[in-house]
Amino acid sequence: MDNLTDDFELTGGVGIPCIGYGTWQTPDGEVAAASVAAAIEAGYRHIDTAAVYGNEQSVGEGIARGGVPRDQLFITSKLWNTERGYEKTLAAFEKTCADLGTDYLDLYLIHWPASEHQFEDWEEVNLATWRAMCELHQAGKIRAIGVSNFLSHHLEALMKTDVAPMVDQIEFHPGCMQAKTVEYCREHGILVEAWSPLGCGRVLQNADLGAIAAKYGKSVAQICIRWILQHEVLPLPKSVTPSRIRENADVFDFELSAEDMAAIDALGEFGGSGLHPDKVDF
Repeated sequence: MDNLTDDFELTGGVGIPCIGYGTWQTPDGEVAAASVAAAIEAGYRHIDTAAVYGNEQSVGEGIARGGVPRDQLFITSKLWNTERGYEKTLAAFEKTCADLGTDYLDLYLIHWPASEHQFEDWEEVNLATWRAMCELHQAGKIRAIGVSNFLSHHLEALMKTDVAPMVDQIEFHPGCMQAKTVEYCREHGILVEAWSPLGCGRVLQNADLGAIAAKYGKSVAQICIRWILQHEVLPLPKSVTPSRIRENADVFDFELSAEDMAAIDALGEFGGSGLHPDKVDF
């Protein structure tokens, strides 16, 4: 990857810009609209949001302010847990598109899997939701479909359907590598996206990362984003500060050495959210 708009290619041939601008925890209203517009001005063409973030209308306003033609943008949203199931998924998709001010999505994800600890028929719940996603995809309303926070055992039933997931967006950053899920996705042609690529800021004070950042003359955030890219995972950094929005995209003028990649890989577990798909209660 040489610049912000270089693409990963999804199964099915859709290109997805290699860094996305994340909007999780971005306050609704002017903050969200202005930060999305700033991201587009900084060169981002990939915007990631979700219904549960409560800011889709403001994200849509920011996209409109950005002034870039819709076909030059890649917009992702996600189906929230209360809307699982065939009919609810179809309705939720229409509301998301209306809120964002678009008539199609580039990528739509199931935000969290239905799991055994909450649903006796959890696989059927996921499959019913997925059936609606597949129909929307086949109708041309969604260019690519996928999931978020799915582990390998959640993915297995979906892999047997006519359209397999193209993306799995998971927590991935130094100190939280989810190696088993990443390996499964690679084996099955599923692109991994990294939410919370900076550990919601938790990893930024790590002394080892700080030392590596100093060596390259970069910030710890830039080191994290570059490390993710070199693992062929797509990072979704979030900031509402224009200077940091630009900084998070400025990661194409250096490359981490194999030694430094291995050192970061070996840091062990730290900075994770603690959110486990088989244990969350939402």
